[in-house]
Amino acid sequence: MKRREFLISIPGIGLYPLIAFGQTSFPSSPIRIVCPYAAGGGPDIQLRQSVPYLGDTFKQTVIIENKVGAGGVLATQFTAQSTPDGYTLLLGSNIQLIQKIIKPEISINPLTDFAPISNMYSFPTIMVVSADSPYKRVEDVIAAAKANPGSLNYGSGGIGTSAHIAGATFVTLNNLKVVHIPLKGSVEIATSLLRGDTQFAFPIAGTAVPLIKGGKVRALAVTSKNRILQLPDVPTLNEVMKNELTIQESWFGMWAPIKTPRDKIDTLFQGITMALNNKALKTTFEEAGNSITLSSSPQSFGQYMISENKKWVEIIRLTGITAE
Repeated sequence: MKRREFLISIPGIGLYPLIAFGQTSFPSSPIRIVCPYAAGGGPDIQLRQSVPYLGDTFKQTVIIENKVGAGGVLATQFTAQSTPDGYTLLLGSNIQLIQKIIKPEISINPLTDFAPISNMYSFPTIMVVSADSPYKRVEDVIAAAKANPGSLNYGSGGIGTSAHIAGATFVTLNNLKVVHIPLKGSVEIATSLLRGDTQFAFPIAGTAVPLIKGGKVRALAVTSKNRILQLPDVPTLNEVMKNELTIQESWFGMWAPIKTPRDKIDTLFQGITMALNNKALKTTFEEAGNSITLSSSPQSFGQYMISENKKWVEIIRLTGITAE
């Protein structure tokens, strides 16, 4: 049967031929997406929200497999070594780039061991304190840290995570003596704040916004370039500190093992584009402080990853973050 194609509009490249997935031989079995993040954390939630739309588009079951550990390294290594047939994919992000920067000895390189498919979504981190914290503004945290060096702790989901780097940037630029507490995952950040083990943190928006809306934590600043729709009264960290290095957003996209055939990469790209262009899904993401940020092509996503890697090298150099 002859393959049918439809034309869809993709920002940046105009009309793009999108295949009718029911008419093709790929995918012909379930697709597995390896997620390096704990179930219930922000990235996992966003992926699970996307899966029904991906499944409908590909006409296949889409399975999420959470492989948590070593700051995403375990999942990255597992996927890179999987059969390059298009059926095992990785939820890749700037976090894997960062892990490679701070741990050069890692055998897997995201820039050379994976075929980029498409960026999918991005979101800032949000500086938060517990709801009953005495700190009402960013300046209050800075003042407390300077008045009592070493008395404040900030938590993160682990070394090299977005929360760690945002916190380290904040601490470095303000010349503070604050203790970093790496937790087992982002889902533990709120508990740590509520117990008093940590005094502030920078969870990603997908994790933070529900906690803020639920009254468990208080937002002090966001690390996006502009204020976010869900928290219009919360300033950006750049507004407070006047330093653009505080503008930090995490992004998450789909990667495949490097030797995955180009035609399958293109099919996966087209399917992801079609699925994530759903208006209902976009609204769901926006309500949580996230944005769907699709790439214009697999090649453009690859170029974006290279430019992002350069940026994070600069930030890691500034903060002096190491693997230990």
